[in-house]
Amino acid sequence: MTRAVDVIRKKRDGETLSAAEIDWMVEGIARGDVADYQWSALLMAIVWRGMDRGETSALTNAMMRSGVVVDLSSIPGPKIDKHSTGGVGDKTSLILAPIAAAAGVMVPMVSGRGLGHTGGTLDKLQSIPGLQVDVDLERYKAILREAGLVLIGQTAEIAPADKFLYALRDATSTVESIPLLASSIMSKKLAEGIDGLVLDVKTGGGAFLADLEDSRRLAETMCDIGHAMGKKVVALITRMDQPLGRAVGNAVEIVESLACLRGEGPDDLMEVSLLLAAEMVLLAGLAGTIDEARAACARTIDDGSALERFRRLIAAQGGDPRVVDDPSLLPQARRAIELESKRAGFVHALAARPIGVATMLLGAGRARVDSTIDPAVGVILHKKLGDRVEVGESLCTVLVNDERALPEALTMIEDAYRMADEPMDGPTLVVVERLEADFT
Repeated sequence: MTRAVDVIRKKRDGETLSAAEIDWMVEGIARGDVADYQWSALLMAIVWRGMDRGETSALTNAMMRSGVVVDLSSIPGPKIDKHSTGGVGDKTSLILAPIAAAAGVMVPMVSGRGLGHTGGTLDKLQSIPGLQVDVDLERYKAILREAGLVLIGQTAEIAPADKFLYALRDATSTVESIPLLASSIMSKKLAEGIDGLVLDVKTGGGAFLADLEDSRRLAETMCDIGHAMGKKVVALITRMDQPLGRAVGNAVEIVESLACLRGEGPDDLMEVSLLLAAEMVLLAGLAGTIDEARAACARTIDDGSALERFRRLIAAQGGDPRVVDDPSLLPQARRAIELESKRAGFVHALAARPIGVATMLLGAGRARVDSTIDPAVGVILHKKLGDRVEVGESLCTVLVNDERALPEALTMIEDAYRMADEPMDGPTLVVVERLEADFT
């Protein structure tokens, strides 16, 4: 007879769990005979002891099979999704999904909420008045058929075991584990009914995995899982040492996403969003080379079709499409504070993680699973790596409602900046590596 305590002890002692033991633990979530504190203990044991490839695949399969694997075969066209491992100011899903859809890709996207110091796509989307991210599978299919893209949260049917473990990982500081990250991401992605997947694996101080080698192992692990499941998977490793773009929060990131869809966004955010969208177009077989795919994506911005796709998505998911033309309809913070530089010089470092934590403290993220999100608050960065700064010049604007954590947040943001007298070359968002698993 399998017992949770025996499985926990086995992993704690560094032994390999069988697929049957992993299945029993995952199935125990629905049965109700494996408590959340027992899973918390197993998660911590996995963080310390790791999982081999077989265990990771077994956990992915078990979580995927805990719900429905969606059949999208009745909807014509290639179905390609994208997933980012999370970063500060990373709103690329909101930009690339309508770009790829306008270029002919069907984009079924099941996204997550804020996790740790990073924001979540769903929290950002829900700053749009009326927009619904919790829909059933039939509505999920209908929106995809109608708009060519859909961005929702995990339904009760899609990988429910992962939804349970996702919340536990955030609350128990067990996020930074390659097997847990890979199995969580791939279980829900493979349950969506996709034909292929583009992964954006972040590396650097603002990523969940700061070390490049760890990021590479995560990318390889997810590509291996996708290959084993017969899916086309491409992984790009991109740097996350400073926040991506200039807006960090929820409503402010919607505003910046709209700017990008008009071709007016920050260079780093535009670069990575277009590149990831191009990989989706290439994976869908709608272009012969990455350059052709990128050109096709750029055209959707130039002709306005990507922005129109985002408008269509908002309306299809019950939101107010007027925000596309009038972002002032989004939630507004009560107070805006300019954080002024105390010295002149050049920005030589802008640490992403403390910016993310500070924004969370202001209410834009979750300190606990049940924390309430304030969609209006956040940070708008005016100075980033390489920029010249004068004494008294604004480094950033801090948008705030509840001021209880404001002093701590301001200190964290100020400490995130490191200044020097000498200039430095402006940073470019670099794709460190590209990995591919193409099952044919």
